Amino acid sequence: MPQYNFKLLPAALGIIVFSGFAAVKNVYKDDLQVSTVARPVTTSVNTYYTSNKQPLQPQYFIKLPVTAFAPGGWLKKQLELQRDGLTGHLGEISIWLSKKDNAWLNKEGKGTYGWEELPYWLKGYANIGYVLQDQHMIAAAKFWIEAVLNNQRDNGDFGPNVEKGAGKRDLWTNMPMLWCLQSYYEYAKDQRVLDLMTKYFKWQLTIPDDKFLEDYWENSRGGDELSSVYWLYNRTGDAFLLDLATKIDRNTANWRQKDNLPNWHNVNIAQCFREPAQYFLQSGNQNDLAATYNNFRLIREGFGQVPGGMFGGDENVRKGYDDPRQAVETCGMVEQMTSDNMLLGITGDPLWADNAEDVAFNTFPAAFMPDYKALRYLTAPNMTISDSKNHHPGIDNKGPFLMMNPFSSRCCQHNHAAGWVYYLEHSWMATPDNGIAAQHYLEGDVSAQVGDGTTVTFRSVTKYPFEDAVNIRLSMEKNVAFPLYLRIPEWATNSSVSVNGRIVMKNAIAGKYIKLEHVWKNGDIISLKLPMALQVRTWEKNKHSVSVNYGPLTYSLKIREDFNKEDSKATAIWDSKWQEGADPAKWPSYEIFAGSPWNYGLVIDSQHPEKSFSVHAKPWPADNNPFATGHAPVEITAKGKRIPAWGLDSTGLTAVLPQSPVATAAKEEAITLIPMGAARLRITAFPVTR
Repeated sequence: MPQYNFKLLPAALGIIVFSGFAAVKNVYKDDLQVSTVARPVTTSVNTYYTSNKQPLQPQYFIKLPVTAFAPGGWLKKQLELQRDGLTGHLGEISIWLSKKDNAWLNKEGKGTYGWEELPYWLKGYANIGYVLQDQHMIAAAKFWIEAVLNNQRDNGDFGPNVEKGAGKRDLWTNMPMLWCLQSYYEYAKDQRVLDLMTKYFKWQLTIPDDKFLEDYWENSRGGDELSSVYWLYNRTGDAFLLDLATKIDRNTANWRQKDNLPNWHNVNIAQCFREPAQYFLQSGNQNDLAATYNNFRLIREGFGQVPGGMFGGDENVRKGYDDPRQAVETCGMVEQMTSDNMLLGITGDPLWADNAEDVAFNTFPAAFMPDYKALRYLTAPNMTISDSKNHHPGIDNKGPFLMMNPFSSRCCQHNHAAGWVYYLEHSWMATPDNGIAAQHYLEGDVSAQVGDGTTVTFRSVTKYPFEDAVNIRLSMEKNVAFPLYLRIPEWATNSSVSVNGRIVMKNAIAGKYIKLEHVWKNGDIISLKLPMALQVRTWEKNKHSVSVNYGPLTYSLKIREDFNKEDSKATAIWDSKWQEGADPAKWPSYEIFAGSPWNYGLVIDSQHPEKSFSVHAKPWPADNNPFATGHAPVEITAKGKRIPAWGLDSTGLTAVLPQSPVATAAKEEAITLIPMGAARLRITAFPVTR
């Protein structure tokens, strides 16, 4: 798990430490060159994939088009479950996806339904269709894409014509739709996308500053617009786009404060903390880059002293509410992973890949029912009840925000679709030297042009993060020279790399990249071994609680989960809406209650904490879904003692952690830990007993 030592981040820029890292290169008889590097150099420009045009700062990693990826293994299963579950059938439920009276479907942008929900859903739904090559999904997505492309207004504006105040056009609705259009362009190379965006951004230049990005959401989220402006600039080179980018940055909320954030909404934090680093691409000002690192530090030091890569936000972060029972929105998880992967390209810093991996494996999967037919708004590291009750003020939200409900929580209901597929799309990235970098280890294929332009397919076979081996087979029509980078996760010590069965790197340095330069041939096999070890992490600022890691996975107490089926309409939150024919019997909601004790503290050998646990491999699940309840292929046996005084509090939530060490007269018991991402109910930050 990432161990964020913020003292190592210089005041100006966290990644300056890279400049002092001396790469050591080993050259083998067959001209294979192996070295350890902090990140690629940016003295060249990738020939085959669109990179930043001058005067923008160069990228260290370049996103590949969505068409490059063909998922396999457990991730493909998650995407198929989404397709067959809520994501794929949300059009039957969500009133916001109704084709009747929808503001996305007419040139005037008028209609009862039309805001963020449609593009939130579409950016995930369409991309899942592209990577699964599902023609039904692609056609359904194209219906909405065509509506957008065909309904641009004469002045350049498009989409729902919503105003928040006199003459103040709400631009937030269009920000996620622009991302949908970009993915569609990657898929179809449709010139109309560039034309629409150019006309739209020219119109934005005409809006006075005092009427531009004035509403709360658009004002917070200007960074999303920046990414689209730079995306278009890199394809057209239109200079006016840089003027617009400066205008956007000038009118976006101030995410450059030393000891404060402009607002403390959990999704805004995960989505917007990156904005200064995004504008750094144009300003070149190191302080902009440092501001994003500072935002990350500020929220994690104050409210993120918990396992799982996120922070205690509920709806809004509140002082004094930093216990691991505080939750985060499913939207927040999706946006955090997205921000992390964007920052990986901007900074080259593998810290961001580590955090994206932490959220993806340990927090995101547990926000859903195993079949992805229902989800909950809020999920916490310590969560022993998931019901329809109002738990305010224990959590910030008032209402049934903890239960699994496909009809509820209209933002997360739609936005969750992009979580896995966006993660996949950053699993491999191009490099400035016409190479490629493996960032997130997932089974499946990626095809990319490298070296002299030859297309190479990289087929990864792995059950990572549940197993430690990654084998990558290269397929190509002719030999080609290019550099290949392998990210070594921050937690992974004693890693090794082999090429065609020969070990070429031992004891790889964690948190760096292994660079392999070679004339590669068809059938070459690269094998990466990431030995997993037990690690106990102490959260000093959170009652000296501890969490248990094994490799990239954090482990939670295995609690028997008793599911109660409920009526989705009857248990939805106040602003939920659904189509007239939506059938709650087909799409039920669920409460989950603990059917076994959960109030355990761990018994730990203080001198050798890792000796307090034993790891047990189990058969791989037949349905290829390791995050399903009871399907985890790895379990850990630990020792624990019950803490009778630790139970549910007056709000019905898991009570705040007791201060460790905790005295208890209870007998010692063997307890089982399972991957955090497979535990819908869980204790993950444990007290320590004495």
